[in-house]
Parts: sequence; structure tokens; C-alpha cells
Amino acid sequence: VPTSKVYCSESLGTLLVVELEAKPSRYEVFLQEWYCAKLVVTTPEGAKIHFPCYQWLDRKKPVVCLRSDKAALRNKETEIALLYQRQQELKARRQEFRWKEYHYGVPYVIDAKTASDLPCEVRFSFIKSIEMKYNSAEALVELEFESLIHCTDTWRSLEELHAVLRYPKYNEYVWKHWDSDEFFGYQFLNGLNPMLIQHCSELPNNFPVTNDMVKSSLGGSCLKTEMKEGNIFLCDYKRLRDFEGNVINNRKQFVAAPLCLLFSTPEKKLIPIAIQLYQEPSQENPIFLPTDSKWDWLLAKIFVRSAEFHEHELNFHLLQTHLLAEVFSVATLRNLPSVHPLFKLLMPHTRYTFQINIMARNLLISGEGIFQKYTAIGGESEVLTFLLRAVSSLTYSCLCLPDNIKERGLEKIPNYYYRDDGLKLWDIIKKFVGGLLSCYYQTDDDVKQDPELQNWISDIFEYGFLKNDKSGIPSSFSTVEELVKFVTMVIFTVSVQHSAVNNGQFDFGGWMPNLPSTLRLPPPKKKGESTEKTIFETLPDVTTTIHGLAVLFLLSTQSTDHYQLGDYKEELFGDDEARRVISKFQEKLQELDEDIKIRNAKLELPYIYLKPINVDNSVTR
Repeated sequence: VPTSKVYCSESLGTLLVVELEAKPSRYEVFLQEWYCAKLVVTTPEGAKIHFPCYQWLDRKKPVVCLRSDKAALRNKETEIALLYQRQQELKARRQEFRWKEYHYGVPYVIDAKTASDLPCEVRFSFIKSIEMKYNSAEALVELEFESLIHCTDTWRSLEELHAVLRYPKYNEYVWKHWDSDEFFGYQFLNGLNPMLIQHCSELPNNFPVTNDMVKSSLGGSCLKTEMKEGNIFLCDYKRLRDFEGNVINNRKQFVAAPLCLLFSTPEKKLIPIAIQLYQEPSQENPIFLPTDSKWDWLLAKIFVRSAEFHEHELNFHLLQTHLLAEVFSVATLRNLPSVHPLFKLLMPHTRYTFQINIMARNLLISGEGIFQKYTAIGGESEVLTFLLRAVSSLTYSCLCLPDNIKERGLEKIPNYYYRDDGLKLWDIIKKFVGGLLSCYYQTDDDVKQDPELQNWISDIFEYGFLKNDKSGIPSSFSTVEELVKFVTMVIFTVSVQHSAVNNGQFDFGGWMPNLPSTLRLPPPKKKGESTEKTIFETLPDVTTTIHGLAVLFLLSTQSTDHYQLGDYKEELFGDDEARRVISKFQEKLQELDEDIKIRNAKLELPYIYLKPINVDNSVTR
């Protein structure tokens, strides 16, 4: 990294603020862009004062005003000049980072249509930009699918599908076990979406499963007994009800809104025991069972997996990680000056979020995006309808993993590695956040009397959760404990939770029958009519398959410009105690990484997605 030195023969006195200005040289007509990492001032006494910058200076912003790396709350400032600097910095930021209503009823986004509308320092790095220039067509080339781009044929067999899907090597375990009941159940705990399953102590009124239907699956027990003992679980895809289905390649598509009942066996396996494909029971909406014909049961499970694709991508992935991460990022940049300890803590967790979300809005969920072309739900209005339903059920407790696990009654279900690893990470992050913030917020009054902090949470409540008191999201903070929990949730959401629902997309979806983005026949209304031919006529055609896989491949691929959780390359904290807390955090993450490695060595299918080395600091893909 190039460095420059400037000397001054006279003492400058006490340094409060340093102003940097980039000017063109005498030989240049235009100002060249200049990225400044930090400024280090050595006093006549030999002391070094660090001024973090990590900003671009260009013609739009030729001047930056820097504070030292010592964090400070607003009510602890003693110099009028420093208060003025805070105010001016936030005034400028609020011009750069503006809220924009994306659609009525869903979280606001940043006011930027393309990456070029963003300030330089929040865009992708050069390396990241080069890697992300792959569009879906280029991914098809890398996957060796380019010859099939326009093929609308039906897949003829699993062997044909397997022969085509040969590079990169998808998870062989998924290919070999995708149609087994045991792996079907496993994915509700440790697959792409471990967030929907919940304990079932009483059947919903619209899911009339009887004991006679499922007794053969319960090993001689009865349904009521197993419910009382906590062994029956439910997955309900009610948010997908009443969608008409897209039209792809001139053919109508279908998506179900299933209910799926599962049983945790004495052998600690989770297996499906009943599936209903529509929400309302009727004679034309049979409850499918493992005792039905092979093809009836497999087709029912395929409809559940396609519903899982939509619920996962739009709710648990897009809304609950990407869109919320953007809300947290905009609120941070608009309300917290760079000297604020919470700004220093959160900035690494905002990295690349704006640009990746702009790409998602433009390329994936727009009117001409991937969802419109290759999924059952289809275009922008249908995506919005689903998001409105998802937002209406979004609560603070569902974002806080310990509360969420308790609410869903999943404290004791065995082999739930997402829960086990996630709770450990939540605890590590919470201790880190508590230790760091307690350096600055020593009493509850410090929290109450911080107007910048209160503006931050107020913005999140208003623009992220649309002033919905029923969500449980706070609109203000009164205690240090409240603050620590919320900031823990923010960091967990943008790092750990995003890793859990994003990084395995190609692992689980690379074998298309396990996660079809659309289905071409409606859910069966009678039993006994499905055949192997029905399965292939129902699954997506060739071109829909390969375009969907290309997107999953891109979203799952880790960038070489990857900052793992706790990797804070930008030196923002100058306080010794804060640095000690950060080092301790990094040590705990390394210890957990090793523990998970040891655990995984004993598993037939290792759970790798919350291994700290695989978790990004922020939503970057």
C-alpha cells in the first residue's frame, strides 16, 4: 500500500480534527480519485495519533474531515468544534444515503437505481466487481450449460439429468438421497431453510390427519401420544396460498401451499408422515401418506420442496436478511457519525450490502428478472404480494434466535445443527457486543441520553418495520441490555443468518428435483394416478432448470474478496479495551470453528454453513 509523508516544523497543538483535500496537480485538468485508508500524526513528543478515513476523495467529495480513532458519544463531547463536526458529517451523509419507498408495505431501500449512484466507498471492490460481472449467461458457460439455453424439452430421466449436471460437482449426498424420507426431513432442520418447522401439539383445523392415517409411520404409537411427548412437527406454507402461477415458455406453472406433518423417531430421525398440498381440505385435496404409491408420495414431496424454494428465497433469504441488512445499513450511515462507537462496530457489517441488493432488485425480482422468467410465482406484483404477507408476520422475536427456537418449540429436537451452531454464535456475538458497548455505555442513562442512537433505532422502526408496534421491534432504547440484544440481532442477521440461508443454495438446489423453482402440472387431486412419467412432466423443463441452477451457483459462490465474521481489516477502534474485546471475539470464533470441525468429522453429511470461517461479516452475495 503506498504511503505519503508530510512534515511540519512547528507544533500543531491539540489535534481535534484533520481535514484532507484532494487537488489536481499542475499537470492534471481533472481530479483523480484517491482512496485514503488512514492518517497517522506523530507529535513532537513521539506519540502517534491515528485518524481512520477509509473513504474515496474525488470530484464529488474532494474534502473529508477526520476524527481520531477514539470513539465518543455525543453527550460526552466537550469541544464545540467536535459537536459541529458530527453535525456536518451527518448532514452530508443524509444527502448521500436517502431512504426510498420500494413498495408500499415492505421495508424501504436506499435511493439508488444502479451501483454508479452509490458513493464509491460502499461499492464493490475491483476484485468483487470483476467476479460479479458474471451474469446468468456467463454462469451457464462455466457450468457447461450453454448448449441448452433455449431447450424447452422435458427431462426424460434422472440419468439424463445427472449426466448434464456434472460441473461443478454438486453435493453427491443430495443426489443420492433427495427422494428419501429421512433426507427430506433432515432439510427442515439443516437445509436451506431451517426456520419454518415448528413443534405441533395440536393439528390445525384445516389439516385433518387421523391416527389411522399415520399409525404405520409411528412405530406402534399413536398421534396424540407422540404430540404430548413433543415428537410431532409441522411445516405450513400458508403464505403461498391462492397464487395462480406464472407462464413460462407458453405453459402455465403451479405452486402449492402445503402442510407437512413430521415425526421425530426414537432413532433421532425426522421423517414426513402426512402431506396436504392445498390449505383447504376437500375430496380433491387428499392427504398423501408414505403408504401411498411410490410416485404419489414422491410427487407430494416435490410440491413441498418447490414451495420451500419460494418461501426460502422470498421470505427467509430476501426479506429477513437482504432487505433488513439494507435497512440497518442506511440507518447506520444516516444517523451515526464515524466517531460513534456503534458506527465503528457496525460498518464492517454493511460491506457491499447496497450493491448486492441493487443487483437483486434489478436482475432477480424486477419485472424482467429471473423470478419473472423461471419461477412459479412470477413477476413483480406476485413477489410483492408474497412479501406483504411475509412482512405482516415479521417480528423481533423471530429475528432473535434464542427467542425463535423457544417460540417454535425446537429446544430438544435432535440433530438440529443449525440451532446448535447458531445459538453458540449468538452467545459469542452477544458477549462481544456487550463487552464493546459497555466501554462507552456504562449506565442506562448513557443510552437514554444518546440522541444519535435514538435516531438510529427510530429510523429502523419507521423505515424497516413501518412503525408496526405489533412487530415487537423497539422504537427507542432505555437500557444497555436492550441495546446489546438489538445490536446482537443486527450482526447475527447480516452475517450468521445470511450464511445459513444463502451459502448452501447450490449444494441443496444443484440437484434440481430437490429444489424445483417451478412445477408444470397442478397438484394431484386423486391418489393412484401418478407415474414416473408424471414426475418428469411436472418438473421444470430443461431451460428453466439450467437458468435456475446458474443463479443458485452465482449466489452460493464465495468471493475471493471474502471477509469472514470477526475479520475487521479496517482499524476503526483506537481504545485499548475495545481492541481487547475484539481480539477475544476472534479467539472465541476460532475455538468454535475447531469444535464444529471435530463434530462434522463424525457426520455423514457435515453441517458447514455456520462454521465461522464460512460466515461473511455482511450480506455480500
